[in-house]
Amino acid sequence: TIASASSDKTVKLWNHNGELLQTLQGHSSSILGVAFSPDGQTIASASSDKTVKLWNHNGELLQTLQGHSSSILGVAFSPDGQTIASASSDKTVKLWNHNGELLQTLQGHSNSVLGVAFSSDGQTIASASFDKTVKLWNLNLDDLMVKGCAWVRDYLQNNPNVSKYDKRLCDDIGTRR
Repeated sequence: TIASASSDKTVKLWNHNGELLQTLQGHSSSILGVAFSPDGQTIASASSDKTVKLWNHNGELLQTLQGHSSSILGVAFSPDGQTIASASSDKTVKLWNHNGELLQTLQGHSNSVLGVAFSSDGQTIASASFDKTVKLWNLNLDDLMVKGCAWVRDYLQNNPNVSKYDKRLCDDIGTRR
């Protein structure tokens, strides 16, 4: 099955011969992106109506994800299908769980975010923006702690204004690598 996004406010599902199988309706404005979940059972559509809609493979609306303040230009599923990322003109990437709950907002671009993609292990997100940058977002908390502690370890150990407790914050981190 192939899914197409359209300015006519629909997602169309096609077979490999180009025959129209189904039309999904529910957005109130142009649809700018569409993605299948890894198992092919869920379709996500991103729209300039500021929503992402999740549909099952039969075309039934499952969830509407709301939280962006501007058009949503791209959408992607994590490799395990449990997280959906949306890229928006509001300069953010939002992460949602498969139940439609907002998990996190990634901020850092200075212009519209055009697209978003997960790494194959689901630990990194790449976002591309009109600000002429691609940002890589590390979702692996353990790795972030290792990198952060490597960066501040000397400061924590040698600054006389840091308490004894704070000096030990990174003692066990970094040895796990």
